[in-house]
Order: sequence, then C-alpha cells, then structure tokens
Amino acid sequence: MPILGALMGFSLFLGSAAFPNQNAVKPGTATPAPAVVPGYDVTLTAYNAVAGQTDSTPFETASGAYSNPEIVAARSADLADELPFGTIIAVDGTNASKAACGYNAVAPLIGYRVIEDSMNPRYTSRIDVLFDTKSNLARPDGTRMNAANILGICKGVTIRVVGRVDVRNMPKTQIELAAYVEKGSQLALK
Repeated sequence: MPILGALMGFSLFLGSAAFPNQNAVKPGTATPAPAVVPGYDVTLTAYNAVAGQTDSTPFETASGAYSNPEIVAARSADLADELPFGTIIAVDGTNASKAACGYNAVAPLIGYRVIEDSMNPRYTSRIDVLFDTKSNLARPDGTRMNAANILGICKGVTIRVVGRVDVRNMPKTQIELAAYVEKGSQLALK
C-alpha cells in the first residue's frame, strides 16, 4: 500500500507540473477554504489548585507538569484520545448558555490553554480551566469572587485544537503560549 500511495502522490505532483495553471485561482473567483480545525462542544468549568478541588497533589497535574494557573486545563476522561496531554486549545464561549455561566467576565483570563490534567471520571465532555486562587474579580454588586466561581458551569462552549506542545517543555505564561501558537513552528496538528 505505501508504494501505491507514493505513486499516486507522485502522479499528482507530475500532473500539477504538466498542467501548472489547472489549479490557479482565476480573478474574481473564491479561494479554497483553509482546513477546518477540530472543534468540540463541551461544558466549561474551572478549578483551583487546592486539595479540596484536586487530588492529594494539587500542584502537580496528571501529566506530571506544574499546575500553572495561566495555561493549564483539564479534560474529562472521555476526551483523552482527542485531547491528549500537551494539546493546546482555544476556548470560545460566545455561544454558551447564559444560565449559571460567567464566561464573559472571565474570558480575558482564559486565553489559550494546554491540556495537562484530567478530571474525575464521573464527568464527560468537559473542560476544566485552572485559575489562580488569587484571581478574584468584582461582581456587579461590588463583591469580589474567585474567577472559578464566577465562571460557573458553561454549557455549549466550543474548544478548538490549535497545536501541541511537549509537556516537558511548557511555556510558562499566556504571552509565551500565545507567541508559540501564533508562530506556528513546532506545532504538529494531526
């Protein structure tokens, strides 16, 4: 089979070389759409690296990485094949149900996230974003509350896979992670 695939690829290459303008975009016509990035509809929640919300090692993720609240996210066990450790995701909560969901208030704190942790097996189709215990935001009534509590439970959130990173060499900040994603080098999307 590999030989057949190679021959087909070679013949496609030769075909495009023999007829160089066959795939050229003519003026006034649309260009082909880029490849679609995998997306998943999930429930988005949040947690803090504290013993009551994690296992007995709150500062170590299931992947063995440090529980960095700037970049870490956990995924439910049913998403392990699609979102292995080291998967970089973008979170879009614009279509989330508004009941019990404070996505708009905490969106600036989410940014890109790296799947580094796993959740209790009782949860399915869920992403859990790690927030700093000091990430307190003002509520409309003036009281302050942790971002994890403000986010609440957001159903209908879309996440998209935007890259992969080696969990042994993780970016430390959102700025580093965003630069890594935007640079596009070393990202191996499947």
